[in-house]
This record gives sequence, structure tokens and C-alpha cells, in this order.
Amino acid sequence: MKIMKKFIYLSLISLITSGLYAQYAGQPNVTNSYANGNVQALVNQASGGIKGQNERLAEMTGIDEFSGSPYATNEFKPTAIYYEAEKVGEVYYRYNAHNEEIEIKQTLLPEEEFSALSKDKSVYIIADTYKLSFKTFTDKSNNTLNGYLYTLLEGEKYDLFKRINVKFTPGQKAENTFVKAKPNRFSQFTEYYIQEKGVNRIDEIPLRNKKFTRMLSKKDREKVDTYLKNQDLNIKNEEDLIQAIEMLNNQ
Repeated sequence: MKIMKKFIYLSLISLITSGLYAQYAGQPNVTNSYANGNVQALVNQASGGIKGQNERLAEMTGIDEFSGSPYATNEFKPTAIYYEAEKVGEVYYRYNAHNEEIEIKQTLLPEEEFSALSKDKSVYIIADTYKLSFKTFTDKSNNTLNGYLYTLLEGEKYDLFKRINVKFTPGQKAENTFVKAKPNRFSQFTEYYIQEKGVNRIDEIPLRNKKFTRMLSKKDREKVDTYLKNQDLNIKNEEDLIQAIEMLNNQ
């Protein structure tokens, strides 16, 4: 296992440091995705940007109008790629939350095609100051899922994560002139997940104070229940949820 990890890490280093495009002023140094034989250690062929994705969905639904976006943010932003704790390069990224895919580019040039970051749990990027990494987690319906989570907190007792969940709803054609057609729609939802230290499981947090406290051990349940009441906190608010988890981590 250690040998395999070392090979992957060296592949990432090689990938980032070799086969570079000509550098542009102000652009991060990033590998050409097709420059060497170890490319699959870091990037894969992307499933397609919003244009290609919308074309496929339009063909499937018969409706070519869309509202909303599959992306957490529509623009490519600069970031760093890490393998475990080691920085291996810099890229521009855009997170397609509907496809659970991080699209990466070397430059912001529109003619440059993007690739997809490999879904390796040892690889992460920094997105708006938070780690964004591929994980396995359990939602509130007890479904085991794989996807990307933002790490909001890493504490002594609990880690806190956020998920941007984008759902697609097919549109509806107008049945007659009195009924408006409905476009295909991407809807964005925010979910929160918690992991207790030493427990190999990440669970979705129900966003009600009482239901949240029931997830915890009896000892922590009593502490956080009292704290939420005394501080007048509502865990539907991200800041309040973070404050409650920080309290538990500091006990």
C-alpha cells in the first residue's frame, strides 16, 4: 500500500512538473493533461461542460430551455491541488456539482479544453478557503453516496462538511397555447455532514436542533442541547451549526 501511494504521489508530481504549456503571465503552472503516460493518476476525460451537458439533456427531454446551473460557481477560479498534505500544482477549477466532477484547466483561455480531476480520496483542492475532496457518505435516507464535500471544520472530536447538491428536473412542453412550457431546471441545495473522530462514517445532519442532538452521544447531546438553547442558535444557519460543533470540539 505504501509503495502504491508513493507511486501515485510521484506520478502527480511528474504530471504537474512536466509537459507544461508555454506559461502565461499571471497564470498558475499546470500540466498539459495529455502530456505523459501517468495522466490518469490526476485527471480523466471530463463528461462535458454545461454546453455539452445541456445538449444531452435537451435531447433526452425534448426541451432546449434551462434555468439554474449545474455548477457551484459558473466561472473557473484559481486553486491548488494537493495529494494528502503535499501541494503538487496549481490550476483553474470549476465544480460541476450535478455531475460530481471538478473540471480543471491550465489557463482561462476559452479555446483550452478542460479535464476532470481524478476522484481519488487522497487528492483535494482548496475551494474558497475550504478543502474540497471526494468522499463516501450517508444521506438522511440512509443511502451510501460518493461525491465531493467541503471541509468546514476539522476538530478534536468532530469534522464538519458541506455538500452542494444539484438536482435536475426535466421541463414540460406546453400542451396548448394557454399553458406555459416549463424549462429544464437545475436546483441547488446545501447539505451538512458530520464525522466523529475514529468512526469510519460520515452522516448527513438533519437541520433541526432536536434531530441533530439525537445523532450525538448522550454526553454530547446534553451539552449541545443546552448550548443551543442558551445561545439561541438554529443549526439551519451555517454559522450557528459551526459554532455548535466548535463548542463540542473544545470540550
